[in-house]
Amino acid sequence: MDDREVVTYCGLCCLDCHGYSGRIADLARDLRKELRAAKYDKFAAVISEQPFGAAFRNYPECYELLGQMLKFRCRKGCRAGGGPPFCGIRKCCTGKGIEGCWECQEINSCGKLDFLNGTHGDAHRKNLEILRKKGITAFVKGKRNW
Repeated sequence: MDDREVVTYCGLCCLDCHGYSGRIADLARDLRKELRAAKYDKFAAVISEQPFGAAFRNYPECYELLGQMLKFRCRKGCRAGGGPPFCGIRKCCTGKGIEGCWECQEINSCGKLDFLNGTHGDAHRKNLEILRKKGITAFVKGKRNW
């Protein structure tokens, strides 16, 4: 895979993403497997009746959440259609025929990047500046923000 394929339109890098690496999904899968093998649901049900085990009443939700974590595996990068299918940033950049937001004249006034703030703070904006100054290859090989 070349450098361009792992750089998202918004300035993130697939190589830094838990969905792309699959590590969290793999751990969640393996933990669910171990929990099933140990019949942990039965243990949680019994222990949850004890005063010190009240938190185990949430075991079904915990197990379900682990199952949801399995769904956050991205087998292909943003440019190959991975990531959120509803991404307005991807649509905007491809519509303008640009590599990414770092090439856009409206970057400072555009609100499309704001939805990333909750998860990434201003990391993507810092990365866009790196991409603008140094280019894709230097960005991928250098220090990135997540």
